[in-house]
Order: sequence, then structure tokens, then C-alpha cells
Amino acid sequence: MTRDPEDTSPMPADPSEPNLADPATFVRPDMDRVWRRLRTHTPVYRHPATELGPAFWVLTRYADALTVYKDPARFGSARGNMLTSLLAGGDPAGGRLLAVSDPPRHTALRTMLLKAFSPRLMRRVAEGVRVRADALVERAVAAGECDFAREVSEIVPIATICDLLGVPESDQAAMLALSKRALSADRPGDTARDMRMARNEILLRFSDLARARRVRPEDDVISLLVHATVDGAPLTEEEVVLNCYGLVLAGDETGRLAMTGAVLDFVRHPDQWRALKEGRAGVESAVDEILRWNSPAMHIGRTARRDTEIGGERIAEGDLVTVWNVSANRDERVFDRPEVFDVARTPNRHLAFGHGPHFCLGAFLGRAEIAAVLAALLARVEVIEQLGEPVPLYSTFLRGYTSLPVRLTPVRRPVPIERSMR
Repeated sequence: MTRDPEDTSPMPADPSEPNLADPATFVRPDMDRVWRRLRTHTPVYRHPATELGPAFWVLTRYADALTVYKDPARFGSARGNMLTSLLAGGDPAGGRLLAVSDPPRHTALRTMLLKAFSPRLMRRVAEGVRVRADALVERAVAAGECDFAREVSEIVPIATICDLLGVPESDQAAMLALSKRALSADRPGDTARDMRMARNEILLRFSDLARARRVRPEDDVISLLVHATVDGAPLTEEEVVLNCYGLVLAGDETGRLAMTGAVLDFVRHPDQWRALKEGRAGVESAVDEILRWNSPAMHIGRTARRDTEIGGERIAEGDLVTVWNVSANRDERVFDRPEVFDVARTPNRHLAFGHGPHFCLGAFLGRAEIAAVLAALLARVEVIEQLGEPVPLYSTFLRGYTSLPVRLTPVRRPVPIERSMR
């Protein structure tokens, strides 16, 4: 094993030291070093079995990640796309929920769902995102001090996807709380049972809405789903409910965690905040760098559909394979100075929204949400100060913070939002 001369971190006696099946692992302060060691020395690594489940493969380099993303014939999603569900024996929604289905069913479902993300509708939704983001930032600035995660970041994405789906405004706060618990925890003591209960509650709420839309359709995605056909047959109620659930989770997590991460990034890298304020970098490149740097969805999971090989390692049919975006997005072979947060970075072909056939349907919305919050901050805020320690969430899948207390010092004269979007 050859040591990278630039890697000054101590070499582990055993590369299996970090237990990637344990949510507590991901709040360790040295995880960037862990990922770098794996990329350098064991980029295709067989993680041993733990008390939480069987052994699984860990892929940490960008090129290997693309190999898996692009090839659903070798690496299937129907068994599950998250480590927790794969270790538990598989996702019960496999084959019915878009994110955990394989072609040809995945192709047909995705084609149908793309109608809900038409450019015309997305432009209208994006305008609502800008209005909502600016109002929330304006309120936070007026208060002087706020918990940015809870008072801004949590509200913009969930309200947007709920509006798109047709969830009543009165139910959106409860949907946010359930969405957060379904994939992660605010405390290390929260259990897998708590997560299952949250998912079941989301499904029950969508079941009620689906029944109502069958009788009285409205201009929303739930109505589209209950009246749609795939391969000439209508979706079952279970398929409608599961895909509503999938859209809520996909539409909430990346934008919410990236927004909070961005504010913390600007506290820690004030030179990058000044670069944006002074026009030396634009919002578009900043959004991509925020996504690369934070990588809110840390991994995706697949199952080998036949015997194959990656990076010289033989992977057997049925083996669990995890691709770690959080590591691939720092791969020195692809990104120049990947350890530097640079809002002017271009090109920036990060994997925060995945790649290939399963590229995130909500990527446009996610980018629009982050851009809108960033534009509102640039227009209204001069200085961002951290007032307390951020609270990390506990998850093997999501990465970010559930609380971030800050003080927002206003600009003397707010800039029009249209100018700050440039």
C-alpha cells in the first residue's frame, strides 16, 4: 500500500475503522480525512458486516461513482437506494416508488412524473420560491437573531414541494416534521422505529389526499398521479401514495440542508461571502459549489444484478454497493483544490443530485430554492455571525444541521433581488 505524500493524517491500522452503518460516525470531525484515505488506498472497499446488517461495498472515487450511476443493468435500485433499507433486507416500496425501481418500470414512471416538472410549471413555482425566500430572510433580518435552519431553510423547500403536490398549507408544518424524522434524527437516541412511524404517517396523509383528489381533482401533482396511466394502466393507490412520499423527501432534504450549510460556510469562509457581495462570483456558480461542498445526500445504494468488477475488485451478484457522493465530490482526480470552498468554481460537475437515469427530478427546484435564499441574503444582509454551535443531524444518508443560530446584520440599503440573482 503506497502512501500519498500529501496525506499527513495517521494511517489507520484497519481501513474498516469507521463504521459507516452507524449514524454517529458521520458527526466525527475527521470524516474528510477518512474519505481521503479510502479514496487513496482502498477506493473500492468491502465494509465488514456489523450488528446492523451484512457486508457492503464502499465506492469513494468519482469515476467509480459514475460507473454505478450510469449502469442500472448491472446495479439495480429496486431492492433499495439507501444503506439503512439495504441492510434491513430491502425497501418494501421496491418496484413501485420511482427512486427504488429499475427499467422498464422506472423509465415509464419517470416519463409520467416529468409532466409535473414541466418548464412552464417550474417557472411559476420558481417565482413563488423567490417571494417566499425573500419574505423569510426579510423577517429574519428584522429580528436580528434567528435560527436559520429552523426559521428559513426548513420552510422554503417543504412549502414549495407541498404547494406542487397540493398539500394544504395547514398541514405543511406537520409534513416538515415527519419528513425530517423519516430519514434522520436530531438526537443520537432516536430509533429506527421512530423513522418508520414518521414514514407511515406521511403515507397515511397522502392516502387521504389521494382519495379526495379522485373525487375532486385540482391543479396539483397528486391529481396528476391519481388520474395518470403508466403502460396503459392507472397507478394503484399504493403507487400514488408512495410516489408522493418520494417527492416530498426528495424535494425537502437537499435544498434544506444545503441552505443551512451555505450560511455556515459563509461564516467560516468570509472571503467567499465578500466575493459574492462584491460581484467577483455569481449566484449560479455559488449554488453548485454549496451543493458540492455540503453533499447533503451522502450516498446512494445499489444491488449488483450480476457478477461484475469495479476498480479491480470482484463484486458478486446480490452484493450491496454504496456510492459515497460526499467523497466523490472531493475527488482530487476530478476537482482542482477540492478541499477549498470556492464559490467561483467552474466547471463543477458535482454529484449532489446523482447522475444518469436516476438524476434527481427535483434538481431544478433545489437549485432555484438555494439561489433564491442566497439572492435574498445578498440583497438584505451585510454580515453573518454565528451565535452558537450548529446541531448536526444523525443519519447514514443525510449530512447537515438541524439548528444554526446566527445574527444577520442588515445592509444600509437593500439591493433589488433581481440584481443579487446575477
